[in-house]
Amino acid sequence: MTDATGEPKLERSVTLWQITLYGLGSMLGAGIYGLIGQAAGQLGSAVWMAFIVSMIAAMLTGLSYANIVSRYPKAGGAAYVTQRAYMIPLLSYVVGLTVVCSGLTSIATQSNVVAESIAKLLGLQIPIWMLAIGFLIFIGGILLRGIRECMWFNALCTVIEASGLLIVIASGVSYWGSQNLLEFPPEASHNGELGTIAILIMQGAVLTFFSFIGFEDMLNVAEEVKNPKRNMPLAIIIAMVAATVIYMAVAITAVSVMHYSELPKALALVAVVEKAWPWFPPIILSVITIFAVSNTALVNWVMGSRLLYGMSRQGLMPEALGKVNASRKTPHVAIVTIFGIVVVLSLIGDIKALAASTVLLLLTVFTVVNVALVILKQREPAPEGTFEVPVFIPMLGALVCSALIVVRLFQGGDFTAPAIAIGLILLITALYFVTGAGRDQARLQRFIEQEDAAAEA
Repeated sequence: MTDATGEPKLERSVTLWQITLYGLGSMLGAGIYGLIGQAAGQLGSAVWMAFIVSMIAAMLTGLSYANIVSRYPKAGGAAYVTQRAYMIPLLSYVVGLTVVCSGLTSIATQSNVVAESIAKLLGLQIPIWMLAIGFLIFIGGILLRGIRECMWFNALCTVIEASGLLIVIASGVSYWGSQNLLEFPPEASHNGELGTIAILIMQGAVLTFFSFIGFEDMLNVAEEVKNPKRNMPLAIIIAMVAATVIYMAVAITAVSVMHYSELPKALALVAVVEKAWPWFPPIILSVITIFAVSNTALVNWVMGSRLLYGMSRQGLMPEALGKVNASRKTPHVAIVTIFGIVVVLSLIGDIKALAASTVLLLLTVFTVVNVALVILKQREPAPEGTFEVPVFIPMLGALVCSALIVVRLFQGGDFTAPAIAIGLILLITALYFVTGAGRDQARLQRFIEQEDAAAEA
């Protein structure tokens, strides 16, 4: 397949179930193993409520993304929609690279986690940095091989990581009903005020909100999905609902097997299985965690490479990043570029502060994209056959994300992450002006017009 200029382009080969598993795999990360313990510390045995509230909050933006991807199934994702709505290349550039940065920090972090886990599991004496780079070469090879191979590996990892959570549920389902699922921590239950309880639930929801944001990763593979107008919205909704059901069952199981005050902050689910099924080999959960972390790295790398490809096609990044391998139909230059960057980041080691700042920036991106959909709904009529949501959905989505930004800014009194986030925006802005990205606004407009003409044809 080639574009209007005769250059190879991405191939639509991803099915509905593959993109659904891709989104579900992005959501069911290894973080849930520690997240339950942290959330239970805030909410007590009512931790399951946090997942309901956070799913509703995340679903607002998820539905906005479903609407966007049905209208504009482009690899540029958030950057494409931002440019189309605001017509400000600098804003589109910052939004796009912010999302890419979140993926880069995630891949680098996961590579070190996998390397440390494998070294510990197999008792290897090989330096961690060598194992991390070996892991990155392995994942990069899958990406260069093709999107089909990526989706099959993702499906394998998703089934394995979901089976880990199903093991947790199966081990403790006999304990259901043994604990009061509405027991809050002492500071809430002493005064019993609804306002205090509501605040606790909201704080827990902030913590669990990020368990549902796989829709950003899904958006950027839209150009490779069959019938994206129908399949992409369906996949986003199915993945979010499935993740919610699994998370709630896991949360109920955890606080049923162990009193919430006994759950450790780290690896709480491992402790739950150890108590419910003392005979169960712990090595199995360790292997499952490696697959879960590997899946997160794969999904973020796919997302980052497609976003760089899409931004290049828009004229916001160098042309080379928009090249597609003629035989494998992969954006090989973008994939290799990301490899070079994450190798450097993985060698740096501890980038937790950088990762925390990109989470804050993602909320800003969600706010910008929600408002972009509001603008586009007012300006452009809905194409025939697309999935559409009422305009109040993106409005509420923008409001929720803005509120979460405020909560994150003032949570714990640590302003390191906000400071790094601001510094990262300034760095991306400086890069925009140094590279001259987006100066040819006529090219940006021509790209949008050509895409519209192709869609109509």
